[in-house]
Amino acid sequence: MAAEQHGKHQRTKSFKYLGPEDKIGEGDTNLVLNLLPPQLADSAFESLRKEVKWNTMFHRGGEVPRLVAVEGQVETDGSFPIYRHPADESPPLLPFSPTVSQIRQHVEKAIGHPVNHVLIQHYRSGADYISEHSDKTVDVVRGSHIVNVSLGAQRVMTLRTKKDVMSHPNPDSHNPVEHPSGTEKRSIERISLPHNSMLVMGLETNAKWMHSIRTDKRPEYTKSDPERFNNGERISLTFRNIGTFLTADQSHIYGQGAKGKKREDANPIVVGGPEAEKLIIAFGDENHQSDFDWEKSYGEGFDVLHFTSK
Repeated sequence: MAAEQHGKHQRTKSFKYLGPEDKIGEGDTNLVLNLLPPQLADSAFESLRKEVKWNTMFHRGGEVPRLVAVEGQVETDGSFPIYRHPADESPPLLPFSPTVSQIRQHVEKAIGHPVNHVLIQHYRSGADYISEHSDKTVDVVRGSHIVNVSLGAQRVMTLRTKKDVMSHPNPDSHNPVEHPSGTEKRSIERISLPHNSMLVMGLETNAKWMHSIRTDKRPEYTKSDPERFNNGERISLTFRNIGTFLTADQSHIYGQGAKGKKREDANPIVVGGPEAEKLIIAFGDENHQSDFDWEKSYGEGFDVLHFTSK
């Protein structure tokens, strides 16, 4: 196993890591460096560590390997955005904390549209990771971007085309293609995410590619200074523009991903049952189908809020 791991580390050195000038994914995705002004960039990590109410989150009965928190814009009537994805239970949404609010302003200025929801994740070491997935877009405003801001140690985001794509390597690309089943070919791209960077992912890339932050258990002496920065800890902030909302008492749901599209048409939330099963199936389809039909799967809307992935 040690020799295999060593060989894997040796091979990664030949990969091209994409940067700000490169075409990423479907071409609607790009990397921005030095997003925040120096004073904010220097203080943001420690401020977030103290301000954010960190939680553990569970998926399929197990604790996910990172700390998480959710913040968002609470409207004057107390309603707030809801981002649904397959998890046993998500942390409660709290109003934007001061440092997150500052970062949000820079994000909105850079991408040109509002973001009202953020998932904050603390990767405590190279052992923490997030598995390969595509973001679930039932609640994400169509035409918007998904934005990931990185603070602290540099980690690598890996993009892979979905399993149903019979892709062929671009002759101009330096990225290898994996052949897990002999005939299937999945393109792979790697993007280094240094401190104070922002990855802006378009929904077309999210539709065709899966992304992950893989574990990095290499010995410290083999890592670069950006990878060792901040004792190897990283905080990421994933900002989204969400079009689905819960009422202040969390009893009713409305908006893009719900059956009632307007506030006056809000319906009582649904707990479990056939609707939950149907949404979980749609989540799985979005995760694996590069030609996922959003209107067919999500267009009618779902009023389910609490469900357990099976």
